[in-house]
Parts: sequence; C-alpha cells; structure tokens
Amino acid sequence: MKVLIVEDENMAAKRLEKLLLEADPSIEILAKLDSVKRATAWVSENTADLLFFDIQLADGLSFEILEQLEIKTPIIFTTAFDEYAIKAFKVNSIDYLLKPIDPKELAQALRKYRERFSSQEQTPAIDISTLAAAMNQLTKRYKERFVVKVGEQIKTVEVTGIRYLFSQEKSTFINDIHNKRHIIDFTIEQAQELLDPEAFFRINRKYLISMQAIKNIVSYSNSRLRIILHDSEEMDAIVSRERVQEFKKWLDR
Repeated sequence: MKVLIVEDENMAAKRLEKLLLEADPSIEILAKLDSVKRATAWVSENTADLLFFDIQLADGLSFEILEQLEIKTPIIFTTAFDEYAIKAFKVNSIDYLLKPIDPKELAQALRKYRERFSSQEQTPAIDISTLAAAMNQLTKRYKERFVVKVGEQIKTVEVTGIRYLFSQEKSTFINDIHNKRHIIDFTIEQAQELLDPEAFFRINRKYLISMQAIKNIVSYSNSRLRIILHDSEEMDAIVSRERVQEFKKWLDR
C-alpha cells in the first residue's frame, strides 16, 4: 500500500509514519508534505493508494486541495476537531482520526480501507458540497456576546448567560439567566445565524432557546411539544410539529 501524508507538524507526521509502519510494515510512505500548495502539486502529478490529510495546514485547509483537484483516492483526515463536528466528513471515501492518533483506531481505519477498496473499482468522487458544509461548521466562529443598552449605559451580555431569544412586535429580545430582558439590533433570523446551533435551537418562528432555558417539556396538541421556560409565564413556546424530531435529536446530542 502506497501512502501520502499531508501534515504540517513534523513530529505528528513522523509519529503517523511510525504508527503506519508498525500497523503494516509493507506500507510505503511516498512523501510527507506540509502545505496545501505542496500537496496539490504532488497529487496532480503522482498517485497513491491512500491519503492522510491533516485538516489545518500552515497555508490553509486541506479541503482546498479537493477544491482544486478531482481526487478519487480514499482519504483519511487527521484532526484535533471535536468528534461531533467531524462526523460530517464521513462521506464517500472519507474517514477521520482524532489526534492524538490511537494505534488501535488507526489499525481499524486501515482495515476499513482494505475492506472497502480492495477491489479495482473506481472510488466515487468526493461530495464537495457536503465537505463545504462540514468545513463551514468546523471553522465558523459563533457570536460570544451581544451589546445592549441599559438606560444610558452600553453593556454586553455573554451568550453563555442567555436563556432564550424571542421576537415581539418586529423587535428581538434576549432573556438572560437573571430573567432580565434586553432588546438587540438583530432579527431572530440573524441571531440564529450568529449563534452556535449546538447551544441554541429555533423551536418556532418566535423563539430561539438554549438548553438552560428549559424547565420542563410536555406533550401538546397535534403532536407538538410545549416548552416550560424558567422564570417565564410565556404560553407560546411551542415546538412546531415539523421541528419536533429535530428538536429531540438536539436534546439527545
């Protein structure tokens, strides 16, 4: 098996090479490259049986290599990113290993490669749109605080201290952990784009809630769910029927 390693940390590249040879002494390491530019040039002129791509390289993201070239060689990404986020990369010929790489997980990935690609059939082209969405998820920075006006003063409210956001009469408000409301200069749709979807869920057109806002959840008419919010008498915090299944998945992450 001929392998290419693309990794910008020299020690990490050497360790991966060592682990690969320990797992299978017949493996041939064709090259160890440390940048998008060098890897793109190499892959455009050479072939390998398996590629190991670190996601973040010195001059960019290894995803950029896939944007420039139509790669049909199986790829295993190595990354320190959170497992929940990187699951999006499990598409077509792609697998991933979390750093620091565990020898057992590496051996399992190699077994998986042999089982899936032992035949001479051509590997399907990688779904670039899926990768783009995954990369956006991995690299996007979410809002950390909102600027609000309190009387004549300008203050900030940390996102971690927000229970929920809601729209009312063409304005958007946040309700914090102290049960104080503040108006913000964003629509509820804009706020949703700015906030981490793991931390906030849009239950209906009016409410965008965090986990800490939920006091209780009860069944409601027409297969909907009603959210009982902490320190709130609001009656319309209802999970719309079409969002119930997605909401349950969000709760169970």
